[in-house]
Amino acid sequence: MKNKLAIAIAQLNPIVGDIAGNAEKIVAAWESAAARGADIVLYSELVLSGYPPEDLVMKPSFMRHLKNAVEDICKRTAARKNGPALLLTTPWEFNGARYNAVLLIDGGTIETVRAKNDLPNYGVFDEKRVFAAGPMPDVVDFRGIKLGVPICEDVWTPHVVAHLAGRGAEFMLVPNGSPFEADKDGLRRQLIRDRVLECGLPMIYCNEVGGQDELVFDGGSFGLNGEGNLAVALPAFAEIGSDFKLVTRWRWQMVLR
Repeated sequence: MKNKLAIAIAQLNPIVGDIAGNAEKIVAAWESAAARGADIVLYSELVLSGYPPEDLVMKPSFMRHLKNAVEDICKRTAARKNGPALLLTTPWEFNGARYNAVLLIDGGTIETVRAKNDLPNYGVFDEKRVFAAGPMPDVVDFRGIKLGVPICEDVWTPHVVAHLAGRGAEFMLVPNGSPFEADKDGLRRQLIRDRVLECGLPMIYCNEVGGQDELVFDGGSFGLNGEGNLAVALPAFAEIGSDFKLVTRWRWQMVLR
């Protein structure tokens, strides 16, 4: 059983519809993380398609291109022995439906698929129109560690995080596509702190950066330890291909690497 887990936070600027370009960013961040000894790379929400993809995901050709890109990423990351796993976020089809999903890819193989449960349908969000709601997610077993991977809106209310904690999660890794609003950074940190204090588990929040139409994404990814204190913070409005903390199993204390 592992005593330490090095998590790379890939705060990237994906472009909606640019699957090939986004895949290059994904692999480049993975290569940087591998060179620095990371065990797993956390990406922001729907990084392969760009966020929000809107009606693009309703086109069968677009979904085929995403599947082909995932297969190519699997081949490219399998080539490096003992490289980090990827929590790769993408629209994905399974069980006859289309989901906002995260794939655990380890050693070039898709080991686990989890789907977003709580789809936002207010303000700038209309995900219920293009995605099916995933079932309540189970934990992701990764090299002897049980990870909870709730996706964005899944952490804005307590029920998904509480479910994952009840299923034995030891750590929460959260992909996000959260647009910029004035004072929203403080709101996000308080929200995640609420979830951390409710479940008693550390949480890393990875947000995208960049712009898409009228939306601006400010990054500002961060992590809180199990006591709800800030352990890592990435800058706003900056694309960062790999930054990571060394996380130990003993009380899951995050320390600078």
